[in-house]
Amino acid sequence: MKVIICGAGQVGWQIARHLSGEKNDVTVVDNNPDLVRRATDTLDVQGVAGFASYPDVLDRAGARDADMIIAATHSDEVNMVTCQVAHSVFGITKKIARLRSQSYLNAIYSDLYRREHMPIDVVISPEREVANAALRRLAAPAAFDTESFLDGQAELMGLILDEDCPVVNTPLRQLSDLFSTLRAVVVGVRRKGNLFVPEAGDQLFVGDEVYVFAHTDDTSRALEIFGKKVTSQDRVVIIGGGNVGLAVAQALEKRARRVRTKIIERSREIAERAADVLERTIVLNGDGLNMELLAEANIERADAVLAVTDDDKVNLLAGVRAKAAGAKMAICLINDPTLTSLMVPMNIDAYINPRTTTVSSILRHIRHGRVRGVYSIGDAEAEIIEAQVLSTSPIAGKAVRDISFPEGVLIGAIMKDKEVIRPSGHTRIEEGDVIAIFAMAADVPEVERLLQVSIDFF
Repeated sequence: MKVIICGAGQVGWQIARHLSGEKNDVTVVDNNPDLVRRATDTLDVQGVAGFASYPDVLDRAGARDADMIIAATHSDEVNMVTCQVAHSVFGITKKIARLRSQSYLNAIYSDLYRREHMPIDVVISPEREVANAALRRLAAPAAFDTESFLDGQAELMGLILDEDCPVVNTPLRQLSDLFSTLRAVVVGVRRKGNLFVPEAGDQLFVGDEVYVFAHTDDTSRALEIFGKKVTSQDRVVIIGGGNVGLAVAQALEKRARRVRTKIIERSREIAERAADVLERTIVLNGDGLNMELLAEANIERADAVLAVTDDDKVNLLAGVRAKAAGAKMAICLINDPTLTSLMVPMNIDAYINPRTTTVSSILRHIRHGRVRGVYSIGDAEAEIIEAQVLSTSPIAGKAVRDISFPEGVLIGAIMKDKEVIRPSGHTRIEEGDVIAIFAMAADVPEVERLLQVSIDFF
């Protein structure tokens, strides 16, 4: 597949890394020559320096025979015009645009993106994706990473095992015997920085970061088995009242069970805008690192603090101060993946990586086969792929134990006739089933091959 990626920032670079690693023909376009050079020096991609919306720049990038264009520059307007030029001048079939402004995302204006108007096939909103990720973290406070799958019936949870975990030093095979009715599977383990797919005889140790795939009805039980307390979030303090913080507060206001929410925002203008929009949320104007202001927000009684400013270091320090003042939990927005290693020493409970959430959204529309969802794990180390099995897929009609999955692949759950089950070796994969697969990055192409229809399907 020939793909043009416009914007060589964090998101564009990560998408280029994914696609070039899978032997796609990728060209990166950016008006910053240094970013283009970084991409061409570190990845197997071509690069063009120039404005992505200019027809001659897209022509030089190979737009005349491109299959897809991904517009992920920092400007909404450039991304929109780029898709328009890609459609009108070059006839590119699939156009994906990253849009930040909430005005462009309002559902009442969705007709704007129809083919005869502004032809964008897929709109990705980083702020909306990050806000949803923050709400998932709040819903599962014991997990450092969460994502929903299979129509909301299954949940991926990332858990750090500590001394209180009752199942450490226990082989996974024995766990299945002990908790035979538990619909949960350990699909990935990170130990000493190395992520791998565990085998039935592997044991779990204190300090391991485990990825557990569980039926939503069994998540509370799974958390208890792995030594985590299930608590409700009744008092939340949000530090940062921009698009992300505002979206989270609005969602919390709509919940049937009331959540007492407060926002601390440094900019008076942004704070006033948030106060005008929100009905039950208290908005405080000031520095989220100021201990007096934190005390005014009753930080010592907060069940969770969500730090979502546009500065990673402010988010981390705000989380540290909030925990020191008595907050039970701190969740931080972290753009720089190298800072995530500071989570444990700084006593931060969970983090949200905007790049990962945005990349996952884009990958969902790139993967081959009948793919319904994709979630990127860690620093693009692995993916959870949710896909429907078609009649001519190589795995259709086979038992799980008879499918030649690579070592770095494990099925987390299967949905049959809208019922989610835990897979076993005897489980037969049928046409129409929806499966959620954990796959190490190197094994994703093979998973795609197993999910694709054969040529006689056409």
